[in-house]
Amino acid sequence: MSYDGSYGDFALLIVLFIQLIIIGCSCWGGGFGY
Repeated sequence: MSYDGSYGDFALLIVLFIQLIIIGCSCWGGGFGY
C-alpha cells in the first residue's frame, strides 16, 4: 500500500464519514452524545 494517492482519498472518506456522524447525531437528537 502506497501512501501517495490512496491515503488522500482514504482521509477524505474518513472526514466525510465523521461529518455524517456528527450531522446525523445532531439531527437525530444526539445519539452518541453530541
